[in-house]
Amino acid sequence: MKASTRMAVIGAFVLALGVFAAVAQEKSTASGSHSQTKVHGAAAKEHTLLTPNDVKWGDPPPVLPRGAKFAIVEGDPKAAGQLVSFRLKMPDGYKIPAHFHPADEHVVVLQGTFNMGMGDKLDESASKPLEAGSFAIMPKGAHHYGWAKGETIVQVYAIGPWGLTYINPADDPRNAKNGKM
Repeated sequence: MKASTRMAVIGAFVLALGVFAAVAQEKSTASGSHSQTKVHGAAAKEHTLLTPNDVKWGDPPPVLPRGAKFAIVEGDPKAAGQLVSFRLKMPDGYKIPAHFHPADEHVVVLQGTFNMGMGDKLDESASKPLEAGSFAIMPKGAHHYGWAKGETIVQVYAIGPWGLTYINPADDPRNAKNGKM
């Protein structure tokens, strides 16, 4: 990646974090919930340094297809008006069918290639490959989908509560019959 491109990606990332902080502070509510970094509004209560070896991976929420790993980096995905960031580690070929979110979602690709597209149905041929260092914003309610090429890790930022609604309810893993999905 060229130095100018890398600086543009870093600049966009820093700008997005600033916007998140401003929005979180403006929309802050006292949820009373405990989070990994004790975040209340935009003010972290503890200094946090996280290396890749410190990430505690677990199963993703039931709304995501099986096979990925999930780690909360900051905040509580269920807390209203608070910044949440989490990582999703996807195996090669992992797919998230067309869906939308209740708030803007910002995605930074940390490893691999995350292919994203817009629309009501996952269409690999219409998606754009986002390599490590790439950044995407999905506005509230925007219909989109994604899939991984190679083992891929993304970090997602949103103002909670974070959620996901599938365009086709049959794509929702929580609706799968006999655990097949």
